[in-house]
Amino acid sequence: MKPSPFTLIESALAPVPLVVDSPHSGRNYPADFNFACPLPLLRQAEDFMVDRLIAVAVDAGAAVVAAEFPRSYIDVNRAEDDIDPAVLAGRWPSPLAPDDRTLIGLGLVRRMCKSGVPVYGAPLPIIEVQKRITDFYRPYHAVLDATIAKRVQVFGHCVLIDAHSMPGRGNETGNMARPDFVLGDRQGASCDPSLTRQAQHLLQELGFSVALNDPYKGMEIVRRHGRPQEGRQALQLEINRRLYMNENSLTLHEGFGRLQQALTQFFRSLVAELMQAGPEQLAAE
Repeated sequence: MKPSPFTLIESALAPVPLVVDSPHSGRNYPADFNFACPLPLLRQAEDFMVDRLIAVAVDAGAAVVAAEFPRSYIDVNRAEDDIDPAVLAGRWPSPLAPDDRTLIGLGLVRRMCKSGVPVYGAPLPIIEVQKRITDFYRPYHAVLDATIAKRVQVFGHCVLIDAHSMPGRGNETGNMARPDFVLGDRQGASCDPSLTRQAQHLLQELGFSVALNDPYKGMEIVRRHGRPQEGRQALQLEINRRLYMNENSLTLHEGFGRLQQALTQFFRSLVAELMQAGPEQLAAE
């Protein structure tokens, strides 16, 4: 029997209108990956242990979804047509729409491990990429959609927190330190700005620095699943890796437990807000 491409954890508590997912923390590298670059280098693309960080959301009643496969195999936070033509050994059967990041090798299917280091020894057959979409990409989005829909049916609204990790320093700031968290709502398109501000405030009350939509505004997951007009709010949460891990060695440090405790409080406080406010109240604030 083929293993599931994701893990879904439903809380033993009464359900609440919150779903938390980690699309980039998968550590099970499929046998047919056939990458040619060094594995330790490829693993730098992982959102290391974010699935374990967000698992505490079940203690607040939330459902948690986590990818089992690595983002370097196929990235569910990219659109299906966001494919670099150079990674393909042939012509894709429908039009492609790669963005600038994809054209440097970091699209739906990665072509480059890092600058100057290709992932593969040769372009991939079309059928191989199609198989990844069918077996991994679409099931992940399907379980997210179903898990959110289940809560919208009960509560009339649901919030998806799409969790990621980010490097401690960024090129956009001249290699200066990034904030502890970045919340992305695609400039209000995927999540009502009032809810985004609520989440920002809750994190700040816990002592963290929080930026909005800079440098991360949210990608395909919040774009696809965030439809505020339907009661579906989606907010991307970027967590600074320096809070809990050594980025070079991919090892956890003593901050991991402290961050888990803080996130437990964050999710509980967010759920308390959501249980008091329906979709009309969120839109009115």
